[in-house]
Parts: sequence; C-alpha cells; structure tokens
Amino acid sequence: MNTHILIVDDDSRLTSALRRTLAYEGYQVSVAANGEGALSMVRTRPPDLVILDLMLPGIDGLEVCRRLRSAGDGTAVLMLTARDAVVDRVTGLETGADDYLVKPFALEELLARVKALLRRRNPPDITREVLVFEDLELDTATRQAKRGNRLIDLSTTEYELLAMFLRNPRMV
Repeated sequence: MNTHILIVDDDSRLTSALRRTLAYEGYQVSVAANGEGALSMVRTRPPDLVILDLMLPGIDGLEVCRRLRSAGDGTAVLMLTARDAVVDRVTGLETGADDYLVKPFALEELLARVKALLRRRNPPDITREVLVFEDLELDTATRQAKRGNRLIDLSTTEYELLAMFLRNPRMV
C-alpha cells in the first residue's frame, strides 16, 4: 500500500502514537507540527489524506483547510480536534473538511474513518468490458445489453448466459 497520510498536530505524543498505528496498518505517514509546515508538505509530497487539528500554532487548521480548498486541492481532510461544539463541527465541515472527529477518540473509529475516506477518494477499479458480437453489445460494468440502439432488459440468469455466449462466440 502506497497510501500517504499527513498528520498535522502540535501534540507530539498524539502524532507519535498515530504515526505508529497508521504505519502498522500499512500507510506511509508524514507529520507536520503547524499549518505552515502542513501546507509546505502538501506542495512537496501530496498526501492521500490529511488528519488535521484545528488548534495549531500560526496558521490554524481551518485556514489550512480553507487554503487547500481554494487552491483546488481535493485531498481528503479529517479534522481531529478537541473542539466538540456543534458550531465548530459545522464550521469545519463547511470550510471543506470531509469528516470531523472529536478528541478523545477511539482508535478503531479513527481507522474506520480513515479507510472510509480513502475508499471514497480511490474507489476500487471496476473492470469495464464490453462484449460485442455483430450488433449485440453487453457492458459488464453496467450489466446492460444493447442490440443496435435498443436496450434489452435482462434477468440475472439471462445476463450470465449472454456473457458466456459472447465470450465464446460460435461455440457449442
């Protein structure tokens, strides 16, 4: 797994623990202790996910997120902060965060959220194969059959049979 996660937090104990845990899960992890460092690291080595604290020295987490989004950066952002008021959560999400988790947190929940965010950003490859015989087409990704310009509704059994026939044309 070459997934790169950037942790941005000024609490060295937390970043150390998160770094070890995420590395154990197979992720490549970088750490920045402030907003300026985070923005610099994003430019030099773009991460797949940023775990971002709100309360940072210098440029705070909201401003980091705001700058990423205004630059057109679509990197997944998980805000991880002690601010638990509804207004703080709403502000974080409206600023551009993809998710918001309040400290203290369960490590299992953080890992589940990380996996979910990465899954959304990197959906599994769907093998798209279009099987063709004369004017009959079968799209295996959408499971739609078409003869000429006419769509054909297929049951599951009909789809499986048609796919087999198209993969083995002119064979008994």
